Order: sequence, then structure tokens, then C-alpha cells
Amino acid sequence: MPGQWRNRPSRPGSAFSVAFEAMLSIMKVLLIEDELAIARMIERGLRPHGYDTIMAASGGDPVVRTALDEVDLVLLDIQLPGKSGFGVLGDIRRIRSELPVIMLTALDDLQSKVSALDGGADDYISKPFAFDELIARMRAVTRRADQRTSAVLGFGDLRIDLLSHRVTCGNQALDLSRREYALLEYFARNPNRVLSRQQILTAVWEYDFEGESNVVDVYVRYLRNKLARLGLKDVLVTIRGSGYRFDPSA
Repeated sequence: MPGQWRNRPSRPGSAFSVAFEAMLSIMKVLLIEDELAIARMIERGLRPHGYDTIMAASGGDPVVRTALDEVDLVLLDIQLPGKSGFGVLGDIRRIRSELPVIMLTALDDLQSKVSALDGGADDYISKPFAFDELIARMRAVTRRADQRTSAVLGFGDLRIDLLSHRVTCGNQALDLSRREYALLEYFARNPNRVLSRQQILTAVWEYDFEGESNVVDVYVRYLRNKLARLGLKDVLVTIRGSGYRFDPSA
């Protein structure tokens, strides 16, 4: 029945899915969708990109109020049982005005799009959709949300300016390549989280690479060496068999 089903572990679809279930997530996504089959399909599609999905079948589901305090983004269906997605969007905006929300719906008319955007949605995507497009839109709205929230990430003397891409430690500037900077920013946005090599490839290189490659290890070594010159030699921790963790307390 709508509003009654709950999250349960879904079957892994690939070897990478098994690995990801053992990793801490990059971002938490609240998916409000009453069609269980569609919800499971979206969950499976998001998992290889490192997203941890919390699902609810209606806006009145108690999971929604609890999850809003911890998620980074909401995927919200318009046609929900009971209160519509527009009503749920209003509730979300009253609780967390800055939380990115993307509306998912089979309605493709102009008025529905206008109503969603005027109601406070950050974006709108029509079903059926390509997962590449959904992931791209999710990245775009979360980047905009990050820029609104803060332009600088700071960890003690280490400062990362997200607008100028300038990195400093105390009075010293850190000279990084474009890729090294992107890698450091990604670690800094996910402090104390274990990040697998595949998660890093997807986020920093923005593609899924399923072959053998040591590109992540090489760039982590480059970045680690440059940080060490400024006395930050222990902030990038290797987690054997899992990946890497950024430990700003070090």
C-alpha cells in the first residue's frame, strides 16, 4: 500500500555495487516516490555513483521529516498519494530552505514545470529520463547549493577557496594542478569519510572507469607530497582494501 513500504537492502547489480555497500556514502539523497518499482530502479541507478538513498512513499511518510535533517538533496515526485509533491515541496522549504530539490514527474506540460520552479524546486526532470542527465542535474544543483552556503573550506591553517581555487596553509600558497585541486576539494567536502577509488574517479574525473588503473593512487601521491611540504603529511590516510580518507584532525 502507498506510504507503507520501507527501505530494505536491494540486490547488488555488479561487483562494484558490492564494494559500494561497504563504503560510506558521498551524499545522502531522499527519494519521495510512491511507485516502488520506480523507486528501486532509481536507487540502483544512483548507487554506483556513490549516493546513499533514503526512500519514502509519500510526503506524509514519517521517514521524510526525520531524513530532512541529514540529507543533501531531495528527489521528489509530483504525483503522490495524499499531499501532492507541490505541497511536500512547500513543507521542505519551510524546514530547510536551502536544501536542493529536483522534481521528478511524468507530467511534461509547461504549467507543471512553471509551478515546480515557482514553488521553490531547484530543477525539474521528466520521466522517463536518462540517468546520465539525472546525475548531471544532481551535481549541478548541489554545486550551486555549496556556493550559496560557503565560498571557503577551512581546516585549521588549511584554506580552500572554492571560487578562486586558491589553496593556502598559513601564509604559504599551495601550487596545485587542476586535477590535484579537484581531488583536494573532493576530499575536503567529504572529511573523515572512506572514499573508494571508483567514487573518486566518478567525482573528480567524472566518468565510470571499470578497468585496471592506478590514476587515483598516482594523483593522491602527488597531492600527499605537496601537502607534506607544508607539514600536512598525515591528512590523506590510506585505508587498505577500501580507498582513502581525508583526516583534517591530523
